Order: sequence, then C-alpha cells, then structure tokens
Amino acid sequence: MSDIALAPEAHATPIPLRELWPWLVFGTLLALLAIYFVGAEQGATSLISGTYVHEFVHDSRHLLGFPCH
Repeated sequence: MSDIALAPEAHATPIPLRELWPWLVFGTLLALLAIYFVGAEQGATSLISGTYVHEFVHDSRHLLGFPCH
C-alpha cells in the first residue's frame, strides 16, 4: 500500500481555431435567435402570427427586463 505509482502528467493540447469556429458560429446564431424570440417576437417585427410565442416566453421577458405590456 505504500508504493503509489504516479501517472505521467497529461499535457493539454490546444484546439485549432478551424475546429472551434463552426461551434462558435452555431452558438452565436442560437443565442441571437433566443434573444429575438424573447425580446422582439410578437411586435412590429413579428415572424409568427398569433400569441403563442409571446405567451411561451412571457416570464422570461419580464426576468430579462424586456417590456411587453
């Protein structure tokens, strides 16, 4: 029990930017889409008719400080 074998140190390898770029673009587009639906949908720039989107994100509008009434 007194002989403890230590594993060699693992070195972190950097992730190339060309592999990271598609994920950054996807995350940015997803965030912009979420901000649009929470902040602007059912207004002058409405893409979807009806009040379904407004009612679905109503509480998150108030939480993030977007006026909706």
